[in-house]
Formats: sequence, structure tokens, C-alpha cells
Amino acid sequence: MNTLSLLQESLSNALAAFGGVFWFFSFFWFLILPPLFYFIFKLLWYPHVWNKYASGLQFVLLELIPPREIEASPLPMESVFAGIAGAKQSATTVEHVIKGHYQATFSLEVASLEGQVHFYIRTQKSFRNLVEAQFYAQYPTMEIVEVEDYMDRIPRTAPNKDWNVWGTDFEFVKPDAYPIRTYKYFEESVTGKMVDPLSALIETMSKAGPGQYMLLQYIIAPEEESWYKTGMQAVDELLGREKPHSPGILEHLLDGFVNLLFFIINLGQSSEEAKKEEKKNEQPLEFKLTLGQREILKAIEANMSKIMFRAKMRYVYVGRNEGFAKSTGVSSIIGAIKQFNDQSLNSVKLYNPTKTEAHYVLVGPRLRYMQRRILNRFRLRSTYPAENVLHFSIEELATIFHIPDMAIVAPSLSRVAAKRGGAPSNLPIE
Repeated sequence: MNTLSLLQESLSNALAAFGGVFWFFSFFWFLILPPLFYFIFKLLWYPHVWNKYASGLQFVLLELIPPREIEASPLPMESVFAGIAGAKQSATTVEHVIKGHYQATFSLEVASLEGQVHFYIRTQKSFRNLVEAQFYAQYPTMEIVEVEDYMDRIPRTAPNKDWNVWGTDFEFVKPDAYPIRTYKYFEESVTGKMVDPLSALIETMSKAGPGQYMLLQYIIAPEEESWYKTGMQAVDELLGREKPHSPGILEHLLDGFVNLLFFIINLGQSSEEAKKEEKKNEQPLEFKLTLGQREILKAIEANMSKIMFRAKMRYVYVGRNEGFAKSTGVSSIIGAIKQFNDQSLNSVKLYNPTKTEAHYVLVGPRLRYMQRRILNRFRLRSTYPAENVLHFSIEELATIFHIPDMAIVAPSLSRVAAKRGGAPSNLPIE
């Protein structure tokens, strides 16, 4: 067979295969096209309406200035976050699909601006009164000041010949229902005094030199109550509980046949042996757990009982090339964050798809793209990428972001210059 004949045969087979596909599509197009069009619709439509909705929102950046004298654990911050959860909105299907409504977000930020450590919260203007009321209710002597966005100090063209950038998002090691190490475990065994969980982080961030910026960000939004069922799957897996399954007609028939077979086989089994087997199977699953597993189960259930927020955790280190030092701006910060990790419970780790590093092919262009992408996401307080959303309880949030204790003596931490006080009660009234 010559080459021409082979080509003709191949072409004939390809046309026959195409004809078969066309025949199949002509009969089942109504099953194929709707899911395909719906996927394209979601891919193109939702970003469009979300951006349109976001363009009409107004935001404000508030600096949280801690008082000089405060001896409080992070516990009051749980009440603050519980109050902020009141911003949860319920959008109708029309508002969500047509108008692009989505849940309001708040950006909690710890920023070292050339060694000066500041605490910020970025919120929609419509929720400013809510935020201020919650903070002043728990910390009456603190100050909350509207400020310009500190990200304007950093050029939008970074990285360039003068500036360098390193950044990453974070993810959990285990399912979100497993809690991280919270402030209740930051207690000295001898004196019983709590060590502020943010002390190591603030001390490290205060080491940033001129032209260096260390920026930690938590973008949070109240989670729906329905997430509790999803989170409890971790409890079921730990207990070895099987997921409920609804069998079909064929499964019912098969199960009936199998049960009949077992009944015939087990006729010779003594009643005493059957009772022992039944008693063994009736033993509660909790009794099968080790002491360590019981403690883990207790921690998960305690964590799930709290109000939950979905969150994006992000860190960016940006600075001028002459002072850019990853040993301080990256390694030390990651080390400070790891104090919240608990190997038996949960830990946060770098989310590799967002980490600013590239290898092997087109290293330079790919690295610059990743650096600018994460810096732009930080600037916009973006929740992308959406696939690694974390879930924090208000206890976990209070651990990783709270008003620092007076025991933190870092001179770089901004505090209230003078104590705030109310007006005297005996002022004359005109």
C-alpha cells in the first residue's frame, strides 16, 4: 500500500469518526450545550457583575492606635469580631446573579512601614460606624483615625531596578474545622501570665529598615451558618462515621440478596457469639479514640461552636534593593507566624501557587509577573485566588489580630500619645 492510499484511508477514517460525533451531537445536543453554556456564563458573567458592583462601593482605611496602658488578653477581640459579623448580608438570587452583590469584606492589616508598626482595618464606609462602635466598646481609650492608604508609598511598577518584592498567600495543612494554636495556649506554666501572641511578630516587623515594608493582611467576611455542617465532616471523619447514603432500587435488591446470603451462612453461629458480635458493634465510637484524639475532638467542637469567618491570609515584603533582606523580611516573619501552628491540630503553610518564585523556564518574566500580581492583589484587597479560602473562628481571629498588650515594649509600635477622657459632668450648660 503506497503513501497516497494510507492518507486516503486515514482521511476516510477521520471523516467517519467525525460523522459519528456529529450524529451523536445531533441527538443529544440538548444535554451537552446547556452545561457548557452555563459554565461559560459563570466564567464571563460573574466577574463582570462583581466588578460593576465593587466599582460603586466606597472604602475607608482606619488606623487602630492602641492605648499605652492596656492589660487585656485577646478575649475582647472575640466580641469585636462577633459584632462585625452583624454585617452579614443576605442577597436574593436576582441581586447575586444580575447585580453582582457579594458579602461585605473587611481587611485586617499589620504593616511595618520602614520599621514603624501600625494596625489597620479597611471597611466599606457604610460599616464604619459599626466597626468603630465595636472597638470603642471593648477598648474605650484607643484611637481610630482615618488615614490615607499606605500602599501609595510603594510604586505600582514594583518590582523594578530599584524595588524588589516577595509575597505569598497561606493555606491550612488540615481541614478548616481543625483550629490553630489560639491565645489560650500562650500562657507561662510558672507564673500563669499570658504572653501576647503578637509579640514576636511585632518585634520582627520593627526590624524593617528605611525603604522596607512588611505587610500582613487578613481579608475576612462573615460565613453562612450552613458551613457548620461542612465543618462537622471533620468530626465525622475523626470518629470514623460513614456519610449517610441513600441507596437506589438496585442497591436495595442487592442488599436484600446479600443479607439473605449472610443469614443462611450464619445459621450455624451460636446465639452467644452473635450477642458478643452485636455488643462489640454497639460500642460507642468515642470509646475507641485515644486520649490525644479525644483532645483533638474537643478542640474541634469548641472551635466549631464559635462564629466563623472565611478569610484570605496574605503576606508581602517589598522594599528598595539596597536594604532588601529575605532573612529578616521573609524567614523571620514566617517563623513568627509559625508560633500559631499546632502539629496535632492545624497549621498554616505557604500556598505555593501564589509564592513569588520561578524555576527552569523564563524565570525572570514569570517571577516579575507573580510579584506584580500578588502586590496588586494586596493593594486591591483582593480575595483571589478563591480556591484557598480559610475559615477562622472569632477565637482564632482574636489570636492573630488584636490590640497589643502593654507588655509589648517595641518603640516602633504606634500607641495613643495621651489618655482619652470624657468631659467633666459639672460643665455649665447654656
